[in-house]
This record gives sequence, C-alpha cells and structure tokens, in this order.
Amino acid sequence: MRAMAILRSLVFYPVFYAGSALFVIASILAVPFGRERLKRAVAQWGAWHRWCVTHILAIAIAVEGDIPDGPVLIAVKHESFFEAIDMPHLFAFPSVFAKRELFRIPGWGYVARIYGLVPVARERGARTLREMIASARVRVSEGRPLVIFPEGTRVPHGSAPRLQSGFAGIYKLLGLPVVPIAVNSGSLYHHLVKRPGTITYKVGETIPAGLPRAEIEARVHKAINALNPDT
Repeated sequence: MRAMAILRSLVFYPVFYAGSALFVIASILAVPFGRERLKRAVAQWGAWHRWCVTHILAIAIAVEGDIPDGPVLIAVKHESFFEAIDMPHLFAFPSVFAKRELFRIPGWGYVARIYGLVPVARERGARTLREMIASARVRVSEGRPLVIFPEGTRVPHGSAPRLQSGFAGIYKLLGLPVVPIAVNSGSLYHHLVKRPGTITYKVGETIPAGLPRAEIEARVHKAINALNPDT
C-alpha cells in the first residue's frame, strides 16, 4: 500500500506540474482574446488537477451540500494546496483572496491579476485594506463568488485555530452572506507522499450578512471544522 502511494506520487508530480506549465502558457496566450477565453483556460487547469488527483493519486472527491454561485463570500477550510488549486474547478469563475507574494510568480502572477484574484498583503494598514476591499467589490459587481481561507494559511487536519482577525473586517465591509465549507484534504494530500482515499467538501448553511463579529467568527469557525475527527 505504501509502495503504491509512493509510486503514484512520483508519477503525479511531474505529470501535474508539467501540465500546469502548459496551462499557464495557454492562459497567458488567452489574455488578448478576452476574459472568457482566460476563464476557460483556468477552469481547464483546475479540471486537469482534478483528473491527476482522481486518476493518478486515486483520491475521490465528494461534495455534501449545494455549491454556491454568485456574489457571496465563501469561507473555506485550508488544510492543503488541494483546495486552493481546486477552486476554479469547484466554483464558476471564483475570485480568490490570495497572498500577494503569489503574484510574484512569473507568468502565474500575471494571469492571476488579469483573471481577477484579490491580492492580500501581510502588512496591515488602512490603505492596503481599502485597496483589497475595492478590488473585491469589483468582482462582486461582476456577479462572481469571493473565496477566502479565513484561517490565513494551511493548518494540519484535525486542528481548529482561531480565524484571522481580518476575516470579520472583510465580512463587515463587503456586506455579503457567508457560505462556510469544510474540507478534510490534509490527511491525504498534505504530504510529500499523497495517500488514496476520499476528500470531502461539506457545504454549511448560509450565514447572513450584518452579524456581530463574535457571532460570525463563531459560526464560521464551527462550520469549517465540521469534518474534524472530533466533530
């Protein structure tokens, strides 16, 4: 079993990343032809990742609940790179809050800006926050869902750290309902040697806009950790 997992992982890395390089090039070439072409190219990259995960790594993907669409704030548990890469496949044309450092990646960063991801700077400040919210509001006006990882970074499967303080501020300023989504990818995907099994998304009940900070944080925290072993 371990030997097969090692073999699958050894095949996965070169196949997926070589394909990803081609999709980045295709996305760059798609930019002059309009956003719809770029949207399709990015969605195809997400589909390529899914194919590699299911066919090479033998990891099945299950979704419990209805995947949201339209201008809502989607708060996703973050246990591995799986869900970050899977977002353009899971959702229709999502705009993801992503660390600004990622936009420095040659080629990928250029495509990410044109596609409409929202840069998040680590340094705090009123100007940075205004720029981030302004960018997010543009995406909302386009009817797109916004995806945020409220824990701020990847966390081990089974852990439930407090949400980053900036999440409540973004929720308040955008005035959008929140759809929390739990995912248990860490135990399978967040390893050098990836393991077969099933990764599950559990879509929680939509949380209305305008709640007090303590309530929104508590409800989102509980919902995104719904797949933890002790829940």
